[in-house]
Amino acid sequence: MNDLRARLSKCFRIVFPDLPEQAIAGASQDKLEEWDSVASITLVNVIEEEFNIQMDYDVLADLNTFERVYTYLEKEVAKAL
Repeated sequence: MNDLRARLSKCFRIVFPDLPEQAIAGASQDKLEEWDSVASITLVNVIEEEFNIQMDYDVLADLNTFERVYTYLEKEVAKAL
């Protein structure tokens, strides 16, 4: 597991502590009842703190799966380098 994926998994574990480790990569709003608007904002805050970035809230609605968040972060982290 690469560092970015591991760090993002850590963020998901903070926001969704009952989610089994093996289910994190497949996590989505459709599959997780607890992933509501409050959880989305909390997740963004945790990610911003972990990665020391400012996420664009305009794309928040599109970041509804672990993989979409990961892809977004890949681009944002690459910009920061």
